[in-house]
Amino acid sequence: MGLHALTGIPYGSVLTRRAESRPEQIALICEDEAISCIELETRANRLARVFEGEGVGPGDLISLVLPNGIGLVSAMLATWKLGAVPNPLSPGLPGAELSAILERADPRLVVGAEDRVGPGQTNLPGDFEAPESLSGDPLPEKISPHERALASGGSTGLPKLILPSAEAIYDSENRSAFNQARRVSLVPGPLYHAAPFTACFQPLFAGCTVVLMKRFDARRFLEAIQRHRVDRATVVPTMMLRITRLPEAERLAYDVSSLECVMSGGAPLPPWLMEAWIDWLGPDVMNEVFGPSERIGGTAITGREWLEHRGSVGRPVGGGRIKITDDDGRELPPGEMGEIWMMPPGGPGSTYQYRGAEGRLDAEGWESVGDMGSLDAEGYLYLGDRKSDMILCGGRNIYPAEVEAALEAHPQILSSAVIGLPDDDLGQRIHAIVEVANDGTEREPLSLEEVHAWLADHLVAYKHPRSLEQVNHPLRDEAGKLRRSRLREERLAPSEN
Repeated sequence: MGLHALTGIPYGSVLTRRAESRPEQIALICEDEAISCIELETRANRLARVFEGEGVGPGDLISLVLPNGIGLVSAMLATWKLGAVPNPLSPGLPGAELSAILERADPRLVVGAEDRVGPGQTNLPGDFEAPESLSGDPLPEKISPHERALASGGSTGLPKLILPSAEAIYDSENRSAFNQARRVSLVPGPLYHAAPFTACFQPLFAGCTVVLMKRFDARRFLEAIQRHRVDRATVVPTMMLRITRLPEAERLAYDVSSLECVMSGGAPLPPWLMEAWIDWLGPDVMNEVFGPSERIGGTAITGREWLEHRGSVGRPVGGGRIKITDDDGRELPPGEMGEIWMMPPGGPGSTYQYRGAEGRLDAEGWESVGDMGSLDAEGYLYLGDRKSDMILCGGRNIYPAEVEAALEAHPQILSSAVIGLPDDDLGQRIHAIVEVANDGTEREPLSLEEVHAWLADHLVAYKHPRSLEQVNHPLRDEAGKLRRSRLREERLAPSEN
């Protein structure tokens, strides 16, 4: 390990060092279960020996179809200890989608989803625990060629894996300020998404305690901050909205004064919602980041900057560059909406590789994942929507996120999705799907007329939905992601049969 001794520690060895220096310190808390550094290290070492016995070696993928919990964190640590690559997946994936991802991943081992794994695939049950008879001592140090293999359907719905180009090496001297917690980091999102993944392991490796939620719940989120004196939390806008929708007296009753940094990302954040959180927690606590899981670039903005550039997600960080182009590839001036193209500091192809897809690069090597946005004269980025999600209604371009932000400002609406459906006259009509808050009282369903009345002060009339659908379940997943392509398919399918 001489080469890497100067630049960092392999992921599989970071907890080993921490357990040697502070064995009894609490490393991880999940609901009422807490585990010390030495207990987590021992558990991961035993599990690594089980994985090794199943044939796992350096560079192999292990698909972990497990919910948030100590078991999932232990399995990821065990994977790194073998020089293998963790592929965390949602236990809630439909069978066909899970099968498609596993086909792409070709894992040496699958943990969990034992009733949905094909014949011949090596599998361990999700509740598997390594025998205590196995040694809990550290294994020979190995380096994983990739930190992780995250699955993404993107806007197309076709599964692909995103593997970072860099090896899984932890560099304590080169940590982003946006990834640092002082004492306790709260992670309410699922670890199969990029932001919660980073929000869990970077503080864990840095010597902090991580509080991991099995599932997000607004009240439990606030209780965890108060109980564990959390100083850092990473959230998505859906979580922020649900916390804001709590009765004000209840929300303000929790002591959240320990918070030093709240980071929002993963989806566009409506300006009114960011403003509400700045009013509540202060501009020095609130931050927002933007960037694809491919790590081709990203932006960041503090609450104080945001007040000067309302609605922006910030300027490029980490040496990356951004440009905005029209459909013909011409670079657009400040203020004009177009496609976002990014160039990482290491040049084209330096940050990741796909399994199951090809990247979109222009002639100069700039890359896009289909996001839309504009830059102002100072280089601050303002987001639109994915290009594939844009609705062409009556010859006008409609960005669903803008309509969703206005809808979710309505006090009864908890989440929304806006999609384009075929229309003989307009080409596409704007269809809104809304989840309405249930406060236990008998209420008439929201009508399209009421929605139009609400939107009159927020959006020009041609951006108003032409049809409305009400549901009683969340429209975004636990990471705040919205699959508009799937929602469209589900609503088009009946007409095709």
